[in-house]
Amino acid sequence: MEELLNQYETVALNDVKVWFKAGKTSDFPTDGGGCVKYNGKQIAVINFERRNEWYACQNVCPHKMEMVLSRGMIGSADDTPKIACPLHKNTFSLVDGTNLSGNDYKIATYPVKIVEGEVLIGFID
Repeated sequence: MEELLNQYETVALNDVKVWFKAGKTSDFPTDGGGCVKYNGKQIAVINFERRNEWYACQNVCPHKMEMVLSRGMIGSADDTPKIACPLHKNTFSLVDGTNLSGNDYKIATYPVKIVEGEVLIGFID
């Protein structure tokens, strides 16, 4: 299972080499998520409309190893946008992937930009 998690690594905006077209903004639910595949990886795309922000992270839960984060509940902890795994309710920062529930699990996050109604996700490969 460790192999699965090792394929996901956070990408900083300055490191982006490829902008992947994930779909149109209308393809993703308001204040919710959807999932896309990129190079064999499942990526959760989050349309956090209440904050007028978009996020992308790995779709795999690092605890249960299930592809479910795109279906997680979104909200905020103080001013940090977060997603809660629908299986065990651990919450993760959508900004940097840190676990806000106090354990060691974290998730990979990816830059997102919207260009002419298209959702683009940044990758290094």
